[in-house]
Amino acid sequence: MKEVILCKYGEIVLKGANRSSFESILLKEIKRRARYAGGFDIRYAQSTIYVEPRDEFSDIDEMYEQVKKVFGLASVTRAAVCEKNMEDIIRTAKEYIPEKLRPYKTFRCEAKRSDKHFPLESPEIAAIVGGALLEAVGGNIKVNLKHPDITVRVEVRDQYAYIHAGQENGAGGIPLGCGGRGLLLLSGGIDSPVAGYMMAKRGLFIDALHFESFPYTSERAREKVLTLAKELCEFTGIMRVHIISLTEIQEALRDNCTEDYFTLLLRRCMMELANKVAAEGDYQCLVTGESLGQVASQTMAAIAVTDCVAEIPVLRPCIGLDKEEIVVRSRDIGTYETSILPYEDCCTVFTPRHPKTRPEMEKVLAEEEKFDRSALIEKAWESRYFVTVRQFNNDR
Repeated sequence: MKEVILCKYGEIVLKGANRSSFESILLKEIKRRARYAGGFDIRYAQSTIYVEPRDEFSDIDEMYEQVKKVFGLASVTRAAVCEKNMEDIIRTAKEYIPEKLRPYKTFRCEAKRSDKHFPLESPEIAAIVGGALLEAVGGNIKVNLKHPDITVRVEVRDQYAYIHAGQENGAGGIPLGCGGRGLLLLSGGIDSPVAGYMMAKRGLFIDALHFESFPYTSERAREKVLTLAKELCEFTGIMRVHIISLTEIQEALRDNCTEDYFTLLLRRCMMELANKVAAEGDYQCLVTGESLGQVASQTMAAIAVTDCVAEIPVLRPCIGLDKEEIVVRSRDIGTYETSILPYEDCCTVFTPRHPKTRPEMEKVLAEEEKFDRSALIEKAWESRYFVTVRQFNNDR
């Protein structure tokens, strides 16, 4: 029995005249992943992408896991393929579906007839196939048309009919790369990986910028960030992680400035360095994991002081989420366990006991006069290097 993966579009169907460019990017991403799961033929028609194994070396289990992480897909499912006649549809359904129904108590059958020349209409197809399945599984499961545990679907399409059950949600969003290029400020905490994921889901290709403060932060802290980048690459494929040392800037703040302003002054320096990375790498925006009011540096007044330095838009997709909502999303995308590893990051070095929550710009500028800000930023800039992280080690 031939089995394929059906990938259904999400909001791409609403893109009108631009739809073909979205489809092209989506198809390219699925083909990239298919290279590492064996040989697959991939085509699209009627808002569905068909992923068909070429031979016994094609790992359909691995490919199914891969397509679930592709942005732009609303749902994915494995389906049996059969000829477009009721005899073959019934035979295939009775062979392919009963095992999938075994864990459940109720089911229903739906049908979609894209080929309007097919002699039966959708409700008739569903009734016949549903009756055949009920007969095949005996009394172990019942029909529930309103609230079934699982739905069996029969799709009569262009060349063949497809039968499946247990359709899963796709990653949603729009294809990666449709929204431009952004630079994620990746700290190593819970919030910033979630922010990167959320913007990638909106089509933004993301690289990352991480600030370290050796010897106050360790190599293990850097490896933690690279691991987070690797976990995000399950969705984005590849990520360049820029790394800059803030050690001398933080020491200068400690030695010269009022403690209450440490965090604000540091974040303004970080933003200025991010501007320079963005200009060199042609990134159109910065992305941070800030959530309004979560910590002292994320009050409205503090964010305004930081944004004064930004030269390009700063996107904050987590701004309206509370911590628990961010944690849930972190668990869903697989970054939570890495994020909570107890390795320090630069923002925890020389943390003020009573940071300013309502800073005044005049006082912030006065504090910046107390140290050679421009020279220190240039020196930090000279420390920069990058590490390229890939989903698959030999990916391009």
